[in-house]
Amino acid sequence: MAAEPAPDYRLTPPGALTAQRLRQAKELMLHSPLSIIEIASLCHLTRSHFSRAFKVTTGLSPQAWRLRARMEKAKRLLATEVPITHVSLECGFCDQSHFTRAFSRLVGQPPKAWRQSARHP
Repeated sequence: MAAEPAPDYRLTPPGALTAQRLRQAKELMLHSPLSIIEIASLCHLTRSHFSRAFKVTTGLSPQAWRLRARMEKAKRLLATEVPITHVSLECGFCDQSHFTRAFSRLVGQPPKAWRQSARHP
């Protein structure tokens, strides 16, 4: 297995996360139920430093990025026959009601309506 190239620090804006820390943070946000505080700690940063650096790097707060990533995953799952209840749990929401409120707020329509419109454009 080839070694990863060393990051080019000249391309990293001041106050931004390194490519390695950004990759680590995104993986943890996508695939674990860890809180932002726990993720910051695993990146060896305080929560506030991590949040600022993440926003400088991505343009979004960690919470907003995580929610957007969850919604993109939900859209992929809604394009299949997976029941909406399963989609909500698979995307890290505590129940279907919470998922429906968040999806409607971010996407502009409830998951069921989005699914129907995605099937019949």
